[in-house]
Amino acid sequence: MAATASSSSDVPPLGKYLASNDKKTRDRAVKSLSAFLCDPSHDDLPKSELAKLWKGIFYCFWMSDKPLVQQALASEIAEIALQIPKTPAALAFLRGFWEALVREWPGIDRHRLDKYYMLVRRFVNASFRLLIRDEWDASVCTEYNTILSDKGGPLCPEDPRVPVGLAYHLADIYIEELDKALAAAEDPLPAPLGTLVAPFLALAARTPTKAAYDRLQSALLEPLLGALAPASPSEDEEGERRRKRARLASTEFEHLVQHMCVSQPKDGAVPAAVVRKALLKQIFDVAGEESTRDANRRKLFALYKSHTDEDDEDES
Repeated sequence: MAATASSSSDVPPLGKYLASNDKKTRDRAVKSLSAFLCDPSHDDLPKSELAKLWKGIFYCFWMSDKPLVQQALASEIAEIALQIPKTPAALAFLRGFWEALVREWPGIDRHRLDKYYMLVRRFVNASFRLLIRDEWDASVCTEYNTILSDKGGPLCPEDPRVPVGLAYHLADIYIEELDKALAAAEDPLPAPLGTLVAPFLALAARTPTKAAYDRLQSALLEPLLGALAPASPSEDEEGERRRKRARLASTEFEHLVQHMCVSQPKDGAVPAAVVRKALLKQIFDVAGEESTRDANRRKLFALYKSHTDEDDEDES
């Protein structure tokens, strides 16, 4: 299979091999794909050619039909982002992933949905490990956020093609996968939490659907704010309000809490209380932006107020 030749004319055949009905052919194509994309001569692969590759990758994963095979393939494909030597080319690969997923998602039947959710997890985790490897470089983080929020990205509030289930799943897993990536890294620089949650706050501000806003708040913002809150006093002292917050913060994100900052990783880790205060201010600022929908504005201000009131009570 001549899938690793250097000219872009070899991309369509590689895409066909990836979507082959024969598993051995697909397996060889995935190996060739990694070699092809890691070749520096393909760093500037045209977007149209990358889209053809991603169509092949999508259907390669589509035809994986056993759980262990699916898990191994998901990991192998996601790891390519870390094998590509140059970060801009790796980011282009990630952009291709999200654009392909948004484009092809409506055709995924319910029997295959879970395995694509797993693939998303693998890519989110690999993306965080890429950002960690690049020491949370500000320009790289900005580009990654742009990939998520641009038209064709999974968190774009203005793109009607974006399936709500994809944004929901990202909200469910995003901080969890960040915590896992930090746990797996050796002495990582602190994660710039204010930067990383910005696309979700933008979506919370501008999403036209109540369900999407509610999911972002319940699955991401509330658990995160809960994890950053000071240790609770006894149940007898705090009562139902504390019990409710404890349920919301059932995941503590211990590695994130130990390795985080607001926006400047090279200045070192920042205490949870400081990050929480900055995150609440970020929520307040987003709520006040002109582009924020009125219904969402009220909810964001209410979220800000409920947590600042709790903090005031903690300090009293």
